[in-house]
Amino acid sequence: ITVTHLASVPEGRLAGIVSARGSSSSHVALLARALGVPAVMGATDLPIERLDGRELFLDGYRGAVHVDPRGVLREALERLVGEEAQLSAELATLRDEPAITPDGSCVHLYVNVGLLADMAPADGVGAEGIGLYRTEIPFQVRENFPGEDEQARVYREALSAYAPRPAVLRTLDVGGDKPLSYFPIVEDNPFLGWRGMRLTLDHPDIFLTQVRAMLKANVGLDNLRILLPMISGVGELDEALALIARARDELREEGLPIGDVPVGVMIEVPSAVYQIDALAKRVDFLSVGTNDLTQYLLAVDRNNARVAPLYDSLHPAVLRAIAEIVAGGLRARCPVSVCGELAGDPLGALVLLGFGIDSLSMSAGSLPRIKRVIRSVPLEHARRLAHAALDCERGEDARALLRDALRSYGLGGLVRSEADV
Repeated sequence: ITVTHLASVPEGRLAGIVSARGSSSSHVALLARALGVPAVMGATDLPIERLDGRELFLDGYRGAVHVDPRGVLREALERLVGEEAQLSAELATLRDEPAITPDGSCVHLYVNVGLLADMAPADGVGAEGIGLYRTEIPFQVRENFPGEDEQARVYREALSAYAPRPAVLRTLDVGGDKPLSYFPIVEDNPFLGWRGMRLTLDHPDIFLTQVRAMLKANVGLDNLRILLPMISGVGELDEALALIARARDELREEGLPIGDVPVGVMIEVPSAVYQIDALAKRVDFLSVGTNDLTQYLLAVDRNNARVAPLYDSLHPAVLRAIAEIVAGGLRARCPVSVCGELAGDPLGALVLLGFGIDSLSMSAGSLPRIKRVIRSVPLEHARRLAHAALDCERGEDARALLRDALRSYGLGGLVRSEADV
């Protein structure tokens, strides 16, 4: 299943996704969350070719597909569907409420978007802006590179939809599990190869065209923030910043009123964690990409269903890395946000809140749940939980600790387990 497949489905007709490939952390699964549909990835034992005309219940929480369920199982599944609908209705009442902890700490909640189809649901949940716009998606649904003016129109639409609220546009992040059909990259280890800024710095014409389009789209709106992906060291960052300055100066010479825009860097490569002080002093903000950071820290391909159980964003190493990023941001007085899937996980959001992160970006469907957590748990308790999670030696121990804490606040319905079916 590709982004092109998802984009070709008429709006409102996509009920769910089942794929024999990938995992719950793969790119398509992330897009499914953004669209608000359940997805079950890595269903290698499912006879997909024999499912036409059958009734399916997709359990995205546990990655299970139930075919024509009967009896007690069907009753349990229908009960869960009803509970989810009731929970969604309750959470919808929080749309216009602020994300403030009971002891008065404010957290800013943003949405991750990319497909035009996920812009509408994103604007209906009370988001404070776009925390991550995946600009590679408009590239993926085409058969050739879009030109500067076409890109500017697409970005203008996104910026206008949220102005004056901020919108973070990530520069082209292709390679790995995000290919371009018209720009094939054949590598033995694509996730460790030519992707993100590595690719665009080798093709500065692509990067300059995109940045020029972003800056043009921002004229008169002034809510653009540029985010640079897959930065592994200061050399790449300095080169990218120089190209952004060049694009800005070119447009000014052409007579356009181009102002300076905030530029941030994604922290998703382990080397960036160890250079956090040098990176933070060069940019206006840091954004933690927990999906790839987890993948690279644990040496787990997040698209490989065989090793999917090893992919754990609550692993002690991941939590310690995030804590170090936050500390580096504080030292440099550089704001830190999180835009990975951990931000949209009630357990993850709880520990991130405890780390002192006050800006989270997630899929639109996750935002009301995270707001409920923030409005229920005092910051002081979240801090104690975060410290306790750091002391855990296994991810499952941290998960149990955080799950018990949410249940103590009556939030057990936000985190499902096998016992719920």
